[in-house]
Amino acid sequence: MARAPFELAGVRVAPGSRAQIDVPVAKLYTHAPLHIPVEVVHGRQSGPVLLVCGAIHGDEINGVEIVRRLLRSKAIRSLRGTLVAVPIVNVFGFVQHTRYLPDRRDLNRCFPGSESGSLGSRVAALFREQIVDLATHIIDLHTGAIHRTNLPQIRAQLAPGSETDAMAMAFGAPVILNAELREGSIRHYAQNREVPVLTYEAGEALRFDEWAIAPGVRGVLRVMRAIGMLSGERRRRAPRPAEVANGSSWARAPIDGILRPKVRLGARVARGEVLGLVADPFGNAEGEVCANADGIVIGMSNLPLANEGEALFNVARFDAIEEAESAVESFQSDYEPNRIGMK
Repeated sequence: MARAPFELAGVRVAPGSRAQIDVPVAKLYTHAPLHIPVEVVHGRQSGPVLLVCGAIHGDEINGVEIVRRLLRSKAIRSLRGTLVAVPIVNVFGFVQHTRYLPDRRDLNRCFPGSESGSLGSRVAALFREQIVDLATHIIDLHTGAIHRTNLPQIRAQLAPGSETDAMAMAFGAPVILNAELREGSIRHYAQNREVPVLTYEAGEALRFDEWAIAPGVRGVLRVMRAIGMLSGERRRRAPRPAEVANGSSWARAPIDGILRPKVRLGARVARGEVLGLVADPFGNAEGEVCANADGIVIGMSNLPLANEGEALFNVARFDAIEEAESAVESFQSDYEPNRIGMK
């Protein structure tokens, strides 16, 4: 019996074919229509429906490039199931180079949304009804905020033996954070519907970071293999197993001034270690930014200017710190700049 077509936003995609669909979302002040771009790849054989989406925060553009490369990958030609790829969810923010919607709301705090609420709530409701509710599995692509960069990491609500656990381990990021669900996020909404969902965090807003993009593409493909959408990987060796962090915390600026970092992203640090120095422009006052736990630096500010109390270094804590350090070093070796290239 032939597989049924896949329908999204009133468009039917036949088995063994793919289609680009523009989902109407709103109109600009000029009355020009605005759409969420979607590409559906509908395999000939049945299987999961995987949603891979980027730029829910409009300035987080690494995910846009991850989706583009995923759709160009030869591996998905023999797809089982259905891939729903959305490179840009927050089209308003993307056009304006900003994280937020025009009403200054964070779209990733608006789910499940409402058709009669604020702009953010309406966009969330439309995206949920037209796209999210079709998915059996979700990978949501993010970066650090503007002027902040993140070591590639997976954030998920983990439970022993769950499909979310299996997806997180399959992805191949060097760090996994067992992260609490944030109300209003797509991850909160999906997890409450028992849909396994991963958040991939890597790189910086408004920048293409190749060391974040390349492993993101490979990670999505590994997850697709793990859930039965693609045949097994043959050529590349498996990544070193990621370590699960049992929490993370930010080290903050003790005074106002100019930051001079002393450690790099991915560095192993000890409790009390000086991560950076903040000084006024004359050097009359200087304060140390110290680690408040043993761990790995998984996020940091790229902007040297700091206000007192500003978050500067995010340190993840691990029970097995040596294994975590080895996983990060293995990742950095695999994705050092001279070993990766633009696609």
